[in-house]
Amino acid sequence: SFLCISNPSIGLAPSQVNDDYCDCPDGSDEPGTSACSYLSPLSPSSPSDIGIENINTTLALPGFYCKNKGHRPSYVPFLAVNDGVCDYDLCCDGSDEWERVGGTSCPDRCKETGKEWKKRDEQRLKALGASGRKREELVVEAQRLKEEVEDQIKALETQVEASRVSIRQLETTLRELERKEGGKVVKSTGTGNPAAVLAGLAKERIEELREALINVRSQRDSGRARIQELETILSTFKQDYNPNFNDEGVKRTVRSWEEYAARDRSSEAGDAAHDRDLDEITKPDHETGAINWAEWEKSEESDVELLYKFEEYLPKSVRDWVDQKLRDLRVVLVENGILAASSASGPGSESQAVIDARASLKAAQDTLNGQVDQLKSHQEDLKKDFGPEDVFRALKGKCISKDSGEYIYELCWLDRTTQKSKKGGSHTGMGNFVGIDTITVDDEVPPDGKGIGSGERMALRYENGQHCWNGPARSTLVVLGCAENDEIWRVVEAEKCVYKMEVGTPAACAAGGNESGNGKGGIKDEL
Repeated sequence: SFLCISNPSIGLAPSQVNDDYCDCPDGSDEPGTSACSYLSPLSPSSPSDIGIENINTTLALPGFYCKNKGHRPSYVPFLAVNDGVCDYDLCCDGSDEWERVGGTSCPDRCKETGKEWKKRDEQRLKALGASGRKREELVVEAQRLKEEVEDQIKALETQVEASRVSIRQLETTLRELERKEGGKVVKSTGTGNPAAVLAGLAKERIEELREALINVRSQRDSGRARIQELETILSTFKQDYNPNFNDEGVKRTVRSWEEYAARDRSSEAGDAAHDRDLDEITKPDHETGAINWAEWEKSEESDVELLYKFEEYLPKSVRDWVDQKLRDLRVVLVENGILAASSASGPGSESQAVIDARASLKAAQDTLNGQVDQLKSHQEDLKKDFGPEDVFRALKGKCISKDSGEYIYELCWLDRTTQKSKKGGSHTGMGNFVGIDTITVDDEVPPDGKGIGSGERMALRYENGQHCWNGPARSTLVVLGCAENDEIWRVVEAEKCVYKMEVGTPAACAAGGNESGNGKGGIKDEL
């Protein structure tokens, strides 16, 4: 007798197997017919179920079993059995149409189908092996790049610390120079006599005006030379051009030149006299004798000058000692508010040593700020998600494109996705990279193998692209499949301005070359 698979307590006669009548609650007695295709957990009990407890009505078989000798065995849905259609994609031996309904004949094609499938499978396995090797190369490159970033971080940390030490030293040096500068006894020009001070200021101002006048005159002479050169060119052009040549632009230029040349230039006659006046004005005062600055700058010796003269009679060692003590005393008096700071200690009258020290400090601070910015950038880079084993670090910034007929689509790894019309125009941003995700897909793989298949797959999310007219900002979901080379397989607009891009890349392969969903394994091929 035949025992139902899920309900072995039910026994049937051999004649009841494949008799086109469903006797077992699980349909296991009709593997070769569609009699049990209606069964489901909601099916009512059959007469044979009465009095039997714990009946399992779940279908024991997924469908009609095709041996497909020479190829891969598979199951055909029960509803497709003896329906008058040869389902060669699932049942290449034609056994699903054993009743020959309506005279249907389905010859066995498993030998040819198996041969072709085996050939494609060998190519697929070869490509998967190459993909796995390329992924290993990407992982090695990614690790190298990561180590470079880590080395740069260590070097920058050392440089930052050294820069901070240097800045502290420069700050100390600057403070010391400013302190010494504030304690100097400064000998100013024209001190003591207001007229001498005013004369000194007037002399400096006149010298500035004289230099400015000389510069303006030089620029004027240069401009005159250029005008003279242009006038010569236009005059020659008027003499040599052909009046019979019908070119309105040429004729208009000639007429304009004639009008320009006919203008009154009487004002230029006085230029020679004007230049002589300028020559006299720009001469130094000591040559013209107009002002005797030395007479105005004379003043009685001040107490500071007397002090300097007093020091001249002392030996150098004593003079240096007295000078240093006077400086220290003045610094103490200034710091305690007893004396006012020297007027020469302002920003406009600092010594060259103080100016150089402040410039060195600012340069060091700028260098430190640049080093800190680089350090932060590298540290943030290490924290970013570059996928399993940091594999996408090796692809970052590289771009691939696909010509889809009307548009050219471009994917830049971990950067952006763009669309450009072949009719012209600028690039349209389809999204900027925001992160790596894992999604579940359920697609069939085409015969060429360029498909994402089914299961968990890695996906790159690109968002905040250019806004659609009267719509959202563009975004792209890049779903990755295992492939030997980086290639955009297809691009679809799932919703308005929401794109889905299927891309093949070795980075999406598992260690063995299969599809990688979350980096923890791929699909197992039983054959």
